Amino acid sequence: MTIKDIAKESGYGVGTVSRVLNNSPGVSEKARKRILEVVEKHHFRLNNAAKLLKQQTNNDVAIIVKGTKNLLFASLLVTLQRQIRESGYTSVIYYITEDEHEVEQAIQASIERSPLGILFLGSNKENFRELFSYVDVPCVLVTNSADDLEFDNLSSVAVDDCQAAFCAVEYLISLGHEKIGILGGEMEHSNPAKSRYKGCLEAFEKHGICFDPATHYANSYFTVEGGYHAMTKLLNQSKDLTAVFAMSDVTAIGAIRAAKDQGYRVPEDISVIGYDGIEMGQYMVPKLTTISQPGEQIAQMCITLLLQAIGKEKTAVRMTVPFELNVGESTIEIRK
Repeated sequence: MTIKDIAKESGYGVGTVSRVLNNSPGVSEKARKRILEVVEKHHFRLNNAAKLLKQQTNNDVAIIVKGTKNLLFASLLVTLQRQIRESGYTSVIYYITEDEHEVEQAIQASIERSPLGILFLGSNKENFRELFSYVDVPCVLVTNSADDLEFDNLSSVAVDDCQAAFCAVEYLISLGHEKIGILGGEMEHSNPAKSRYKGCLEAFEKHGICFDPATHYANSYFTVEGGYHAMTKLLNQSKDLTAVFAMSDVTAIGAIRAAKDQGYRVPEDISVIGYDGIEMGQYMVPKLTTISQPGEQIAQMCITLLLQAIGKEKTAVRMTVPFELNVGESTIEIRK
């Protein structure tokens, strides 16, 4: 039984449940009574003595990872955990799927463990607008911008996803490609996917290239399997493609396998460009062309911002870091 379950059964929001469990003001007696009925029914208990002890001695930094197969996040976690440990703190990691609500998880973690701060890897801004006001510890979005989220305890470090995707598609266009497919993330759950899609459209518009999302776009989770299935769908519905931009490297890796299984050569028949710059892409055959994010730098900056906020040295800071186009072997100039 979690506070999300309590919210669902009681008919009230997670934030309201959180306030009742923490005995906070601003809740009607009707809501408080109904929520406590559900709490009693399921014998849900918060150990107040243990919670108080945690608040006094706790040294935890929570990391909420949205997406269980994202290799960029896996590499970032190595640096984040090391930096947290070297700074004298303890990291507690929560893995959720791309469909789950990361702010609800943050509220749950705050009730159960009272972390000093929270890092979010993968996020949907609508979830933050809905519930983040109930999170009162310093937080940082990792690889996603918080520029339009006006919370004084929410920092961020990210590349400009829109501009980076624009760069990827414009590079393909510079190679002579006009029939370009897009393998995108689940935009209803991923703000980076939304921003990257916007950058793609801006590149097509700048160069006067018609893009039909009905035939040249396929949805995919940021996984190898997701990329494989999305590429298969894309190639079946669009036989004229000469290039594909995948919104993550793992998606691109799956896409290349799918293209080969359908008899295409990469890059001779179809060029593929990814996004992230994960290490595995540099050992692929062909070596992956990609938009590279400076993962080590992002991780270190996120830890610095979080620890400064925990120490009350700074309020929210939103930082943008540069990306790079790394040309590999998976893209080629089109022969006309």
